[in-house]
Amino acid sequence: SYIPQVRTGPALYDFTPAQRQQIFDILKLSLSEAGFRKTQGIITLEQILYNMQETKTLLPNGKPYRDPLRYHFYIFGEPHENTIWGWKFEGHHISLNFTAENNIIVSATPLFFGANPGVVRLEEYDNMEVLKEEAELGFTLVNDLSKKQLSTALFSEIAPPEIVSRMERTVHELTPKGISYTELNDKQKGVFMNLLNIYIDNYEVGFSQNLRTKIEEAGIDNLYFAWAGSLEPGAGHYYRIQGPTLLIEYDNTQGNANHVHSVVRDLTNDFADDVLKHHYDSQH
Repeated sequence: SYIPQVRTGPALYDFTPAQRQQIFDILKLSLSEAGFRKTQGIITLEQILYNMQETKTLLPNGKPYRDPLRYHFYIFGEPHENTIWGWKFEGHHISLNFTAENNIIVSATPLFFGANPGVVRLEEYDNMEVLKEEAELGFTLVNDLSKKQLSTALFSEIAPPEIVSRMERTVHELTPKGISYTELNDKQKGVFMNLLNIYIDNYEVGFSQNLRTKIEEAGIDNLYFAWAGSLEPGAGHYYRIQGPTLLIEYDNTQGNANHVHSVVRDLTNDFADDVLKHHYDSQH
C-alpha cells in the first residue's frame, strides 16, 4: 500500500535513533545510491507536506497524519544467511519489498515510488523533483515518435487517474500494449533502454543485474511502451513499459499533474511468489 493509511507494526517513531540508522543501513544495502536517494527524497516530501498544512491533522494515536517518521519496517521469517527471509519498508509513497535466499536478494518487487509534490515549487527547495529522470525520459521518448508510431503508442487522449495495477496482489500484462521495441528506431531504442534502466537501477547492483538478465532472457524485442494523456508537462500523463516478465507504470494526473505514482512489478515473482513456491514444493 502506498497511501497514507493506518498500518500495523512499528513505525520509525517506535525505534530508537540507533535502530532507525540500522534500518536505513539495510535499505542502503538493498538499493542503489539512486534508489536510496529517492527514498530519502520521498520522506523529505512528507515533511514538506506537513509544513504546508494549515491544520495539523492527527491520527487516533495522536501522531501527525503527515510525518517523516511514519514509515514502517517489517521483517518476515528468521534472518540468517542460509534461510529465506524478507523485509519491507512502507509508508506514504514508498513500498519496498525484499526477499533473500542464501544471503542473496532474490525478489524485490513490487517497488513503489511516489512524489507529492512532483516538483516542489517553493523557493527554498529549488524546484526539487525526486522522480525527475522518470518524467523527462518518458517525455523525450514519446515526443520523438513519428505520427505513425504515436498512433500505436498512444492509447488514450486522457491519462488514467491512477496506475492501472493499483494495489492488486497479482498483476498481468495490460492491454493495449502500445508500441513494440522492434518498431522503434535506433535513437528511440536508446532512450527506451535508458528509461528502463532508471527503474532497474534503483536496486543494489546484484539484483539489478539479475533482473536485467531476466528481462533480456524473456526478450527485449518483447517489450512495449504505451502512453496516455498529455505529451507535455503540466497536464495529466501516464506511460508504461511491459513485457512477459515485467510491468512498469508511471502516472502523473493528481494535484494538477504534480503528483506522481510509479511502480515496478515482476509478473512472475512479485513478493517472491516463484521462489517461495519452489521452496515449499521441494522442502515440504
